[in-house]
Amino acid sequence: MAVAAEQLDAVFGALADPTRRAILARLRRGEATVGELAAPFRVSQPAISRHLKVLEHAGLISRTQRATARLSHLRAEPLHEATVWLAGYREFWEESYERLDELLASMREREKDEEEDKGRPRARGRSHRKGRRTP
Repeated sequence: MAVAAEQLDAVFGALADPTRRAILARLRRGEATVGELAAPFRVSQPAISRHLKVLEHAGLISRTQRATARLSHLRAEPLHEATVWLAGYREFWEESYERLDELLASMREREKDEEEDKGRPRARGRSHRKGRRTP
């Protein structure tokens, strides 16, 4: 289980950086060189290479050599594992939202009842003084 926890830590650590998330988004379209991945950013190729090492360590990409180019490829399996882990919390939030919906419905019903009560004429009964009826 420790390996899975370390893997999950590495995935979430890699995803914490917007540049790395953008690199993953680009790799969804297909393999790319460091130069292609660096093009949209105002950072050096060595900086992109460091980001790629983090992504590779997390298992989110693989890298291969083709002639003189080093290509990066998306590996989505660790993202699936992270999604499965997050899904465990989805049930918690859905139950919380259901309880909130029930509370809001109850409050709306109470408000509706109070508004209806305001529009009803008061029941005639005895006043507190000398046995007189209220008008």
